[in-house]
Amino acid sequence: MNTLTDLFGQAQQALFEGLMQPLIFGLGMGNLLEDGFVATGWLLVGLLQIAIMLSLFRALERWRPVEPLVDRAAVRVDVIYTLIHRLGLFRVALFFSVEPLWTGLVGQLRVAGLPAVSLDDLRPGVTDIAWVSFVLYLVFFDAVHYGLHRAQHRFGWWWQLHALHHSQRQMTMWSDNRNHLLDDLLVDSAVVFVALGVGIGPAQFVGVVAVTQLLESLSHANLRTGFGPLLGRVFVSPRFHRHHHAIAEWQGTGTPDGHNFSVLFPLWDMLFGTARFDGRYAPTGVPDQLQGREYGRGFWAQQWLGLRRLAGR
Repeated sequence: MNTLTDLFGQAQQALFEGLMQPLIFGLGMGNLLEDGFVATGWLLVGLLQIAIMLSLFRALERWRPVEPLVDRAAVRVDVIYTLIHRLGLFRVALFFSVEPLWTGLVGQLRVAGLPAVSLDDLRPGVTDIAWVSFVLYLVFFDAVHYGLHRAQHRFGWWWQLHALHHSQRQMTMWSDNRNHLLDDLLVDSAVVFVALGVGIGPAQFVGVVAVTQLLESLSHANLRTGFGPLLGRVFVSPRFHRHHHAIAEWQGTGTPDGHNFSVLFPLWDMLFGTARFDGRYAPTGVPDQLQGREYGRGFWAQQWLGLRRLAGR
């Protein structure tokens, strides 16, 4: 862990000094150097993720695809979503808008007597072992994501936004970030608030987000694999998550609540009775698309129609 952290830090410093720092000074924004260094970290993480996706994940999709690509235009829109999120553009916007509000609120709650929560409360000294601390945070935030994902499906108004994510009929490794921006704002704000509350270190938070995003891209891939009877119950596989996106998963039930909500570990679905390991590689999408409901072909159309659904139109 220390070696990887050192290598990442060296790469971040080199990218910052070679690209970001001259750009920041050139724009006359020298007062934002520290923030620019943080943004460089997110940019580097995104570049590494995209490199892995283009090399390894694309090769896997070509090796064992679930279905042939017949709507490449829809996939190209998903690529736009991925670039916005993985290159740090959305994260930077969040940093300058919502995150300061959450930081101030957590500070006020601390002053009011809200106790600080730490992994050391579970077992003193556990954070001294870097990889143990990282795994515990990964599991903890995966539980947070499971709860938020259930809420996205359970609350009707939130589903109107989240439905955009499920409207992709041609799932690929790019489909994970196909979300309404307001939906992403709600989820990321909640995650940042929890991160501030538990006091996770900035470097570990970046690592947790990076690993989570990368494995989410794999679980959405057009890849015919279920990880087997043992490993498939440890990590969310493309087969496990595709069942969550299947039209038949909740068609005719009157509710978008269903199965396989976990992001990384099926453990949460198993604990709360929402796991299904017998899912087939069924067509994906939202049932009302079969009745002609339009979710938009382009980025802006999808964002606009999401707001109209939210307004009940």
